[in-house]
Amino acid sequence: MATPVGNGAPNAAVPARPGRPPGPAAATASAPLVKPGRPGGAPVRRPPTGVVTGARARLAQATRTAPGRLRLAGVVLAALTVAFGGLTAWQLETRAEAADRVVSYSQPLSRDAAEIHRNLADAATTAASGFLLAGAEPKAVRDRYEQDLATAARLVAEAAARTTSTSPAQDSLARLNQQLPSYAGLVETARADNRQGIPLGGAYLRYASEQMQTVLLPAAAELATAENNELAADYAAAKSVPWGAYGLAVVVLAALAWVQLTLFRRTNRVFNIGLLGATAAVLAGALWLTVTGLTTNTALKSSDREGATPLRALNAARVDVLTARLAENLHLVARGSTTKYADQWTKATEHLEAAGARDAPLERRAGSLPEAVRLAPPAAEASVRAAAEQFDLWRDRHDAARKLEVDNADYQGALDATVTADAGTPTADAFFNSTDRALAQAADIEQDRFKRSAEGTGGDLRTTAVAAALLGLVAAAAALRGLGRRLAEYR
Repeated sequence: MATPVGNGAPNAAVPARPGRPPGPAAATASAPLVKPGRPGGAPVRRPPTGVVTGARARLAQATRTAPGRLRLAGVVLAALTVAFGGLTAWQLETRAEAADRVVSYSQPLSRDAAEIHRNLADAATTAASGFLLAGAEPKAVRDRYEQDLATAARLVAEAAARTTSTSPAQDSLARLNQQLPSYAGLVETARADNRQGIPLGGAYLRYASEQMQTVLLPAAAELATAENNELAADYAAAKSVPWGAYGLAVVVLAALAWVQLTLFRRTNRVFNIGLLGATAAVLAGALWLTVTGLTTNTALKSSDREGATPLRALNAARVDVLTARLAENLHLVARGSTTKYADQWTKATEHLEAAGARDAPLERRAGSLPEAVRLAPPAAEASVRAAAEQFDLWRDRHDAARKLEVDNADYQGALDATVTADAGTPTADAFFNSTDRALAQAADIEQDRFKRSAEGTGGDLRTTAVAAALLGLVAAAAALRGLGRRLAEYR
């Protein structure tokens, strides 16, 4: 059979056999390979598989040979130890910032909020006392009233400057800032009318006291609640346990132990100085973290137990004392025209210390004053108990004055038994002042206990954060050094 002879054309296609697809030449001649829908017939761009293949090959090579596995172990250990140091430092720095906020921000704001509440209540009480004394009002009483208002206004301004625009305390501060001048103006009007013998002065004073009790004091109480909540949140953040750092420490120590055990099995060498040094550095970091956490938590708990918490209870008792005193004075200002203030006295004193339980030990009684005794640290307990004793004498004196007014219809006798310009007379006002002074002394002691316990905790946490970061770097360097000596044996 004759063999077919080609025509000699360079691109001539070889006829395809029946049942077989055309060859490459035929396909090329018939139509170029283009991506469907691509204008202009641009050629298809395939992904560069050489880079992916090369990376996989290198990774496979690293896991198949002993030097490669050592290098990979070094990279992993270095990354883990550095991550341990960084995470520990970050978590401790977060706790240090919270501890600093407790000392320099949230607790002072909580204390100032309580002082605003107390100064406002004391201003209302002192204004009523001065009104009852009229022309015989001592200069000390007037100075105390003005000092209360000035202190409250200053603390409101300072609190407004230190709180953020999104703080829930802003609304309370705005109301206090707006209403305080209005209250002061009403008191001045009442005082001027009273000195001129105009009966309308008593109505102005009662209206001012109503504004104090329904607007200013509730706003101050809301402010105190908001600041106390912020203090509790900062305490919780400062005392939080850095579980992430502990968890990563366990992972790092497990990885170091596994690498050392693997080296021991394959080389029969018991110790690797570098890996032992890395393990020691991580253990030192974890131990330092634990010790600092325990000591700072103990200090913060002590500051809360002996300072912040007793102060809140003490401030509640001080406000109840002032509320009772205001009701006592306003009852005399009203001259028996209403029983409203007598009822307020009963409610305030019952809240301060439940009646009918004076034979029981003070700490077993109900009320804000026994609660202050129960929570008081040993250094302040004597002052709180002295305040409770003075309160009992005050309540006895009040009952005697009430009997003069109701049973004997002796208003002047009741007034003289309640308040007088003579500082040496054992009036209800004198026992009230003794009660308030004893509570103020206890508050100073508890504030000092808070400072002594809480100050410095942020610095301790921050020192440990720096140490943990450095120990993480030391551990990484030691691990790389230890594995590098093993790698040198393969060269």
